[in-house]
Amino acid sequence: MEPGHLLPFAAWESFYVIVGSSAAALTGLQFVVIVLGAEVNVGASNAVTRAFGTPTIVHFSAVLLLAATLSAPWPGVASAGTALAIFGALGVLYGLSIIRHARSQTDYEVVLEDWIWHFTLPIIGYAMLFGAAITLQRHVPESLFVIAGTSLLLLFVGIHNAWDSVTYIAIDGRRRREERERERERAEPAAEEPRHPAKPRR
Repeated sequence: MEPGHLLPFAAWESFYVIVGSSAAALTGLQFVVIVLGAEVNVGASNAVTRAFGTPTIVHFSAVLLLAATLSAPWPGVASAGTALAIFGALGVLYGLSIIRHARSQTDYEVVLEDWIWHFTLPIIGYAMLFGAAITLQRHVPESLFVIAGTSLLLLFVGIHNAWDSVTYIAIDGRRRREERERERERAEPAAEEPRHPAKPRR
């Protein structure tokens, strides 16, 4: 058993404090985005939410979990590597399930940017984590840099996807308001049209 202060993870403590704190704060902001979408009446089916909203929360939470994992007092590098390998494998499986949800929904047409940021990059990140965890015991410095890169990748993917959601809500919300205004304008002339007085009976 190696003392905690001698483990190679100790050198990355400041890095994971910064990254983990950022992920925790951004997770809260994503909840604000979801509430904002509900307030402006941007309709989204459960499949759309599972494919584009929930994964952003999961990626931020994954960065936070990575930071917590690398800050834990592990008895040795092998134990941490096992936990990270399981984490990476589950992440890849979750990334594949996101693709399934995106293909099953019909409310939103997926474009190339969505395939890159919402589906491809997260799977690459979790696969990198799995590979680095497998080689952690034999190549510690290199694997730790790959794990740190995975944390940053998932963090920036979450930031991009959260911003993508904000801009979609803003544009779609404005479009819905304009449609409601046009419908109200069409309805007002019909409501204001004067009625002809009934002819008196003889």
